[in-house]
Amino acid sequence: MATAEEALIKKSGDTYRSILHDEAENTTQWRHGGPPVYDSVNQLFEEGRTKEWPKGSLEEVVQNAIKSWEMELSHKTRLQDFKTINPDKFKLVVNGREGLSGEETLRLGSYNALLKNSLPKEFQYYKADEETFESSHDAFRSAFPRGFAWEVLNVYSGPPVISFKFRHWGFFEGPFKGHAPTGEKVEFHGLGVLKIDESQRAEDVEIYYDPAELFGGLLKGPLISPSQSESEDNTATVAAATHGCPFSK
Repeated sequence: MATAEEALIKKSGDTYRSILHDEAENTTQWRHGGPPVYDSVNQLFEEGRTKEWPKGSLEEVVQNAIKSWEMELSHKTRLQDFKTINPDKFKLVVNGREGLSGEETLRLGSYNALLKNSLPKEFQYYKADEETFESSHDAFRSAFPRGFAWEVLNVYSGPPVISFKFRHWGFFEGPFKGHAPTGEKVEFHGLGVLKIDESQRAEDVEIYYDPAELFGGLLKGPLISPSQSESEDNTATVAAATHGCPFSK
């Protein structure tokens, strides 16, 4: 006989984000009209992961929790619909910068929040201040059409303060900011510290990583002509509208 968790996974079709389809919460406002589908990036994850954590282990719990949080941040439009964070206390700190509230993080989007920096404009790999939520997701969806997978490599401490090491990877198979794709794997590693409350909702998330690891691969491709870039951008826009699923982990 299937357990309640197995039944939920079967219903939602997602092994790693069991909160994706919760029938008790039918008022959720989705950014693209309905819950996302993660089949492509789940396949990328399963084919490329370096760790396979035992079911129910702390590592698996942390990995699935971060995947679920990213799903909510990318696909839900109201903080009140989030189940993974404490909206009254949540703060995101990236590389020691000033923390962002839940509302600020939701407005900026995950990419702009993670890639924002204070370098002079001429030295910025990516100008987060000039991007919208939608344009940032379009740019990375274009670069990584199969998605950008994420895994936990190690967990160093348990709740309520969880510290962990992670890996992010994907294949650069579409244009990025005028650079032609190389088809090569692009990846980076980082450290995170996650503080949770008694309901296992995140109150503080701290992320530390080197953005040059990511952009070293993305800027490696040769520059393409403006007409070719526009044509490929239009193709990416049509694909996004067709699938209704932004770039995901």
